[in-house]
Amino acid sequence: MLQTSFIKENRDLVIAGLSKKHYPTAEIDVDRTIALDDTRKKTQLELDNTLAESNNIAKQIGDLMRQGKKEEAEKAKSNTGVLKEKSKNLETQLSQIEAELKDLLLKMPNLPHSSVPEGKTPEENENIEEAGNIVQLGVDALPHWDLIKKYDIIDFELGNKISGAGFPVYKGKGAKLQRALINFFLDEAEKAGYKEVQVPILVNAESGYGTGNLPDKDGQMYYANEDGLYLIPTAEVPITNIYRDVIVKEEELPIKNTGYTPCFRREAGSWGAHVRGLNRLHQFDKIEIVQIAKPEDSYKVHAEMVAHVRSLLGKLGLPYRILRLCGGDMSFSSALTYDFETWSAAQKRWLEVSSVSNFETFQANRLKLRYKNSEGKNILLHTLNGSALALPRIVATLLENNQTADGVVIPEVLRKYTGFDLIS
Repeated sequence: MLQTSFIKENRDLVIAGLSKKHYPTAEIDVDRTIALDDTRKKTQLELDNTLAESNNIAKQIGDLMRQGKKEEAEKAKSNTGVLKEKSKNLETQLSQIEAELKDLLLKMPNLPHSSVPEGKTPEENENIEEAGNIVQLGVDALPHWDLIKKYDIIDFELGNKISGAGFPVYKGKGAKLQRALINFFLDEAEKAGYKEVQVPILVNAESGYGTGNLPDKDGQMYYANEDGLYLIPTAEVPITNIYRDVIVKEEELPIKNTGYTPCFRREAGSWGAHVRGLNRLHQFDKIEIVQIAKPEDSYKVHAEMVAHVRSLLGKLGLPYRILRLCGGDMSFSSALTYDFETWSAAQKRWLEVSSVSNFETFQANRLKLRYKNSEGKNILLHTLNGSALALPRIVATLLENNQTADGVVIPEVLRKYTGFDLIS
């Protein structure tokens, strides 16, 4: 959440940043925020003065009664009644102003970093790096949805029977490949200094608001109505919320956590060939890396996280590219995002497998996540997260890129986890 003080001091900068993210009512909402905050301060001052006056009169009433000045005391009492009614009305006004101000701030996205390119669509993202060898397959090569049928390792029809479309059942070597990738990614994160945590996959609304998934993704998250809980779209939500309302010790920074969870996304309105097979699911597995850092360190940390994801793809032998997302393609909460995409040899297109983002103070302000500096001042921290990695499209590209006449070859780094080197 943007800070009101920052908005007031940097009106034009905020409007420009919101506009870069294609927020439709940037100028209107910024000016409304400034006006509401001014009104809030005036109302608060008037309320404070009214309460102070009422308290002073209350003290005078006691003195007057002790002095036997009953008539003057009764008159003072009637004045306190008027002041109490006035303060009650002012409290109601203040509550309404604060609620409207909060609603405005909650729906405003984070401001993009200065390096974020202009643009609205994925086609306008900036390609900053490509690496690895693009595999050239023969004419008889199969897309992953045909390979999984051929080797009977993932069953979409069975998942559809049990739950619905987008909930596959992994079987045999398919299930073992999933488990191998999860363990490999967690082990690599641990080597990089991340502490593994196991977190709930259902969260309350406060957690959703804390990371900016609410109200932005309301309707895209699965909701358990009777309990008021949401199925997580990513482990970022519960892991980051571990530190909600926490003042972190400076010596603990940076904080580095990783966790494996299933993730759930309704993906309402998604259809077509681009979402076939594993390309887009309602339930999928993902390993998340999350860091909390001092503001002055966060972009160094961000680069470190990008390097970690790069190393994973290199060890898997997957060709990849890194995109710096344009303003219109970024998430609600992000200040800067790099997407990683792997090349799908059979589909002949790039598939997104990771996003690594710096949220700066946006989430921390919602979470009230701070640390106390050497001067004793509470400072908002920066939060960062990345997929390291999301499994479905990794599995899709591994199957397609490594297919041979004898079967699908398992990357060497995974073989100690799978216990086999070929799916056939």
